Amino acid sequence: MFFNDLVLVFVSSLLLIVCVLIGVAFLTLLERKVLGYIQIRKGPNKVGFLGLVQPFSDAIKLFTKEQTYPYMSNFNLYYLSPVMNLFLSMFLWMCMPFISVNVSFNLSLLFFLSVSSLSVYTVMLAGWSSNSNYSLLGSLRAVAQTISYEVSLALILLSFLFLVLSMNMLDFMKYQEYIWFIFMLFPLCLMWVVSSLAETNRTPFDFAEGESELVSGFNVEYSSGGFAMIFLAEYASILFMSMLCSMLFLGADLVSWLFFLKLGFMSFFWVWCRGTLPRFRYDKLMYLAWKSYLPVSLNYLMFFFSFKVLIFTFLI
Repeated sequence: MFFNDLVLVFVSSLLLIVCVLIGVAFLTLLERKVLGYIQIRKGPNKVGFLGLVQPFSDAIKLFTKEQTYPYMSNFNLYYLSPVMNLFLSMFLWMCMPFISVNVSFNLSLLFFLSVSSLSVYTVMLAGWSSNSNYSLLGSLRAVAQTISYEVSLALILLSFLFLVLSMNMLDFMKYQEYIWFIFMLFPLCLMWVVSSLAETNRTPFDFAEGESELVSGFNVEYSSGGFAMIFLAEYASILFMSMLCSMLFLGADLVSWLFFLKLGFMSFFWVWCRGTLPRFRYDKLMYLAWKSYLPVSLNYLMFFFSFKVLIFTFLI
């Protein structure tokens, strides 16, 4: 019986990962199309019908190219960092709740915080092992930014958790049956989205890959498969954060097709930000994290904690 369950969990996890990778492929196509229309031009429209096969041809091209590596690089770490980066991004998806059988465990949000904090190390090692000044500078920026925003991200999440009093994502579905959390916690939801943008290193916080000043940042020495893996990991985490936004404050109704529309809209929002917003200044990024979001999220946390204590006092 236990073996059958194990096989079922393995197969459903594999299915989830394959679907995520296909979703990532079409997310890149969506991004190129949306950015194209924002810049008043067509996106990819030659390969296949309306460019639908473009992401797959890009993947084939990237993985069949020759793998180059810097002569002075720390080869083992340089080679393993993108693999670990992609593995952690895929592993993150294991905490996505399944109504049926998959790993829908009770501490899924704690699992999310633990695994997402590990991805900092892969970026840091990717930049350091390349033995290039540009990539080292890019990875240092990425680490400082991710660590800064992880603090406010965890505190904002704690405010949500105090309201639900559970770390299981499925409980957000029960608590948002009549009203979505976005109507109750609008400022926190906005802060969560901005912190998620910073966490995934996306515009306007793309300092880790600042093309205009850092020549692509920490992944500058990567080509072919290594670059493709870093690329896949980034977009998989964007999709995951979109899913988490839908779960936390947009209803979390997994059994409805509306959930996937909401997820699609949040992914579109990530691309929309890239097409419209200029890059933030680095000192302002740090100022926003430590002097704006940290005090505000702490105040909200204390408010919700006292709110819950009061409710329990009067109920008991």
